[in-house]
Amino acid sequence: MQIDVRFEDGRETLLTLTFPYRVGRAKDMNFVIKSWRVAKHHANFIQREGAVYIEDQGALAGTLLNGERVHLGGPLKVRDEIIIGPCLMTIVSLEEVVINPPAVAYEQTQPSLVTQVQESAAVPLCKQAFRRDGFIQENGLYAKAQKSHEGYRLSSQRQQREIAHRQRLHSSVLERLDLRRRNIAEMSDEALRSEVEAILDKILEQDVEIEAEFDRAQLKQAVLDEAVGLGPLEPLLKDASITEIMVNRFDEIYIERKGLLEKTSTVFSSEKAVLGVIDRIVAPIGRRIDESSPMVDARLPDGSRVNAVIAPIALKGASLTIRKFAQHRPQMQELIDLGSLDYAMASFLDLCVKYRMNMIISGGTGSGKTTLLNILSHCIPDNERIVTIEDAAELRLNHSHLVSLEARPANMEGKGAVLIRDLVRNALRMRPDRIIVGECRGAEAFDMLMAMNTGHEGSLTTLHANSTRDALSRLETMIMTANMDLPLHAIREHIANSIHFIVQQTRLSNGKRVISSIAEVGGLESGVIKTQELFVYERTKHTGAFVGKGIFPSAFEQWREAGESIDMDLFNQRTVLASSEGRTLSSSAS
Repeated sequence: MQIDVRFEDGRETLLTLTFPYRVGRAKDMNFVIKSWRVAKHHANFIQREGAVYIEDQGALAGTLLNGERVHLGGPLKVRDEIIIGPCLMTIVSLEEVVINPPAVAYEQTQPSLVTQVQESAAVPLCKQAFRRDGFIQENGLYAKAQKSHEGYRLSSQRQQREIAHRQRLHSSVLERLDLRRRNIAEMSDEALRSEVEAILDKILEQDVEIEAEFDRAQLKQAVLDEAVGLGPLEPLLKDASITEIMVNRFDEIYIERKGLLEKTSTVFSSEKAVLGVIDRIVAPIGRRIDESSPMVDARLPDGSRVNAVIAPIALKGASLTIRKFAQHRPQMQELIDLGSLDYAMASFLDLCVKYRMNMIISGGTGSGKTTLLNILSHCIPDNERIVTIEDAAELRLNHSHLVSLEARPANMEGKGAVLIRDLVRNALRMRPDRIIVGECRGAEAFDMLMAMNTGHEGSLTTLHANSTRDALSRLETMIMTANMDLPLHAIREHIANSIHFIVQQTRLSNGKRVISSIAEVGGLESGVIKTQELFVYERTKHTGAFVGKGIFPSAFEQWREAGESIDMDLFNQRTVLASSEGRTLSSSAS
């Protein structure tokens, strides 16, 4: 059995356990942690009927398994997390693994692996750090704990051998392509994949180094994907439940599923393989990435957003982040079913779009702003002319009268950039009924508010902010960057006259995304923009509820006079959510 041990200062080591395996502060423990939070004999790893358990020995601080305090926890599974004092232990493998001895000459006098960690009790708990002289004693030899990012550990020797085979096969493919003097740049993707597949088949037929434990078909597919595709990212991109893919380095890939992050077991074969994938992503769209320009934004053919960063600014190695583009066009009812809002809030937002209210969707990264913007855009009548403006095209509108514009970065000479602000100004000359800006980040906020206030009511945009009040402050800051030299009072008056409602999105700690507030923006009072919340999300210990505050918006009478039949109870509704899935349990008018 192998466990990955991560300390509070970021140091990490891999341990191989033999049972029983004792953890504590005493010198005779297999794993010694010198911390005031650890008992002399804190816990044991034990084996029963072929399964592995963690057994707490009555320590005051206790032993946590996946966030819960346990006396006897298990059976343990791969990726289970155990916290003992200042150490986070992650189960890497439950199989018996033989570790090669370190490449240092020493006399083997002890059979056990002992790790000692010292912790200062004088430092507050939230700021504790390990001393730099922490050490590992392996078979009687003391070696300084390595902190270099090059000292990564693979989960098992089997995975290490598999990666070695993939690297060797990949190199053989490149050599044979080079011998054939093929101009790969002029070949289509289909032709290149077919040729590489044929070469791989011949190599595998003659190869005698691959052990029987490896599936040759899987090895072939892995090498093929890495040589002409996106490598181990291919199956992750096909998985509809995954919303984001994050490559921290070639052997460290995380995904986001249902709002929660998890580490995958898939890895690239090398740093060079990651760079090859990045190059295949950016080359077709005319972008470049190298040491002089080590960051790039791009888009996959399916619309997924890509950000890549390489050395020297990426210290751990090439990093890649992919925000997947949803192939399914979301609907408002789906958000209601997921517990992101209730029926009353959905009905109100539909009315706001129908009656051309200017709205800003605010929220943090990954809170679902773009998804909600997509859904609200579908509420716009089909006979209206819409102009969408985005940094990277993500909106999927099915309106017949639609113009989509996308910003463009500068070329290699630093020229040719088309900014969001340029597109907003140009959109005003295109006779739009509504302008939808994917996200306001800078000076374009001023032009967007000008559009909202000069005959383009019903426009929508998003911005990054953690609350309604933060959104207004952020807008003020962005308008100041427009170099209009306006006094603060004029800026606030401009905002108050342009925006009707702010919809606040929040991602909860469990990964669930909810609309936490819908607030109406009023006028100025003593130089401060007034807001009043119409709907809020109230958190409780085990669940939550969407609550109408019983306040009618200023436009309520206008909607009634226009012949709209509005249920008065919408603004007094209280919808309690189930704790497990976040779906509606009950609704009542308060």
